[in-house]
Amino acid sequence: MIFGRSERGKPPVEPVTLKILVAGGFGVGKTTLVGAVSEIRPLRTEEFLTEAGRPVDDTTGVEGKHTTTVAMDFGRITLREDLVLYLFGTPGQERFWFMWDELSEGALGAVVLADTRRLEDCFAAVDYFERRAIPFVVGVNCFEGAPRYPVQDVRRALDLDDDVPVLLCDARGRESVKDVLVGVVQHAMRFGAERRQTVTT
Repeated sequence: MIFGRSERGKPPVEPVTLKILVAGGFGVGKTTLVGAVSEIRPLRTEEFLTEAGRPVDDTTGVEGKHTTTVAMDFGRITLREDLVLYLFGTPGQERFWFMWDELSEGALGAVVLADTRRLEDCFAAVDYFERRAIPFVVGVNCFEGAPRYPVQDVRRALDLDDDVPVLLCDARGRESVKDVLVGVVQHAMRFGAERRQTVTT
């Protein structure tokens, strides 16, 4: 089956679509993660950083970064003939956070990418998903030269609930990113089952 078409003689299949958000601070690797697994050329809304934005764009730790996402990144993965996953990378800078509410509508779950050199940059994303009861995992993007910490130390630093998965990953690696996305889906399924059980008891 080619996406959007069916084999000769078979009726077209209308796929079920799932949405996962990829959030986190500025320069943490969201655009890279979406691009690592998308089967299509990702839609990117990046613009160059300017002198006018210097007072509000903190590039500490990511001095080599020259562009920023101003709306979203978008990628797609066809898991089965009848199941398609859409990835939406959120803008990382505070002045673009108004986009988050629209992007999160109908999301199955989220990945909060973290950089151990700037853990505080993902507090806002963690808080956002906790407040809206959207299941999420934390993906610690293991940058070269960044200090490595045990998962439990990252969990304590971010004040995460015990049931929130913390996964080490490389946002450039397809297999590594796939493992994180599987983690999101599994966590979302557990989260949904627990909520249904709470409602019925």
